Amino acid sequence: MKVKDYLMLMKPSLSIMVVFSSIIAYLLAPKVVEYNWLMILLLFVSGGLITGSANAINQVVERDTDAKMKRTAQRPVAAGRMTPGEGWFFAIVTGIIGVVLLGYWFNWMAASLGAFSLFLYAFIYTPLKKINSIAVLMGAVPGALPCLIGWVAGDDQFSLGGWVLFAFQFFWQFPHFWAIAWVAHKDYSSVGFKLLPSEQGPTRFTALQTVLYSLLLVPVTLLPFFTGMSTYQGMAGKISVAVVIFANLFMIARSVRLYQTMEVKAARAVMFGSYMYLPLILLALLLSKTVQA
Repeated sequence: MKVKDYLMLMKPSLSIMVVFSSIIAYLLAPKVVEYNWLMILLLFVSGGLITGSANAINQVVERDTDAKMKRTAQRPVAAGRMTPGEGWFFAIVTGIIGVVLLGYWFNWMAASLGAFSLFLYAFIYTPLKKINSIAVLMGAVPGALPCLIGWVAGDDQFSLGGWVLFAFQFFWQFPHFWAIAWVAHKDYSSVGFKLLPSEQGPTRFTALQTVLYSLLLVPVTLLPFFTGMSTYQGMAGKISVAVVIFANLFMIARSVRLYQTMEVKAARAVMFGSYMYLPLILLALLLSKTVQA
């Protein structure tokens, strides 16, 4: 049971999604020309430990809040199955091991980014959630850093491709977070979380912001095709441009539907659509690189 609680503390489903984007970014880096499964596994483990550490700190800090919400009441610290001290110890150990592994096996630039991401998520984004909706903006930074971390781990430098991938995940998070906050608004508002752009909650303004950021994703995700990346990094080609256009139309359509109906069902569709959107684009870029290699 204790092992299960430690896994819950790391939020494995969220951690896997975060690490997935880091691994794809790593494989997209120009210096990574073949799949070294040992290095991929090491990136998965180190990234998972860092992300898991941030999630553990989040659960320790928000234990009283989690206990009041149905969807989080059974988390180990909130439910009392684990003490805050145990949670802190686990978070510190996993965080240090993850950063050291990343630095030793890849480079210390990527490791520094990992530590910075952990700090932002655990100690800036987490407390801001009860203060101001700017928390979503602050949370989008550590949320997008895994792409840059993966790229730097593979390319050994801060080059253009890493920043483009960072931009993908950064702007994607706004419609993604707002859809989640819309669906869980009753729970979130009951404990004082402020995650929607409007203080009045799920309003027409919130829906409009979701549409606008979905539209903004179009030029952002087309950056590889206008920055020379198609010629010297192999990230952009006919396959990926077709997928990017399709994915953006899909995301815009769902966001517009939310604006039209203002229903929780439509917000849930945006949420699940966003879960498919980012992996689809990243995998299309990787396939494009593979084909051109």
